[in-house]
Amino acid sequence: MSTPQGNFAWYELMTTDTEAAKGFYSSVIGWTTTNVGSPEMPYTTFNVNGVGIAGLLTLPEQAGTTPSWIGYIHVPDVDAYAAQLVEAGGVICRPPTDVPGMLRFTVVTDAQGAPIVLFTSNPAMASPANRPAFGTPGTVAWHELAATDGAAAFDFYSKLFGWTKGAVFDMGPMGIYQMFEEGGKTVGGMMTLPPGTPGPFWNYYIQVESVKAAVPLIEAGGGAVCRGPHEVPGGQWIVQATDPQGTSFCLVSNVA
Repeated sequence: MSTPQGNFAWYELMTTDTEAAKGFYSSVIGWTTTNVGSPEMPYTTFNVNGVGIAGLLTLPEQAGTTPSWIGYIHVPDVDAYAAQLVEAGGVICRPPTDVPGMLRFTVVTDAQGAPIVLFTSNPAMASPANRPAFGTPGTVAWHELAATDGAAAFDFYSKLFGWTKGAVFDMGPMGIYQMFEEGGKTVGGMMTLPPGTPGPFWNYYIQVESVKAAVPLIEAGGGAVCRGPHEVPGGQWIVQATDPQGTSFCLVSNVA
């Protein structure tokens, strides 16, 4: 999970049926799975070419919790960044906690309520030697924030993590889509939700060879396509869908 600071570096699915999720995402995306937890604390990784890309665990039985994906952002000092996040209007949902030998993390929401995780990796933890390149099928290729106030959201993340503005796309009645860069690479976009739309939330777009080819796999596995496939500016194609447990997820491909 080693990465430049302020970058998305891990993704996690908390769901009600981990066995079903393993089969579904392995079929749709081509991930393999590895059990790396313990009987007391089960944890599974989704892998590309043997390298972990994301994690999977059982959703705790708490009131108001629903299956969801969440992204981890790597920072040099999770405690210091948690304090900065609170000063900027964010909220700590789970205080900084150690996973011995691996990382220290905190679950938070941004100033508008979108959940994320901040983490600092243990310097003794070895980084995979053959981490898949950005855009490899099975990796997360795009990060999209649907915010109650897109401009304010960009200001929040920019000040915390140093993200910079990329290209801007005018969506007409739907407003402005502001792309953002991490370390000079465009990796996502932010927009303002229409009034009355539930949110805010992050969407994570997983790269596949073909979103059109993925559609029948989604449906055969018990998921549902909510939007797409359709082409987006830049020539890529996307699908927004839900898995069999009702979790939203997104796919992107360079060709239909």
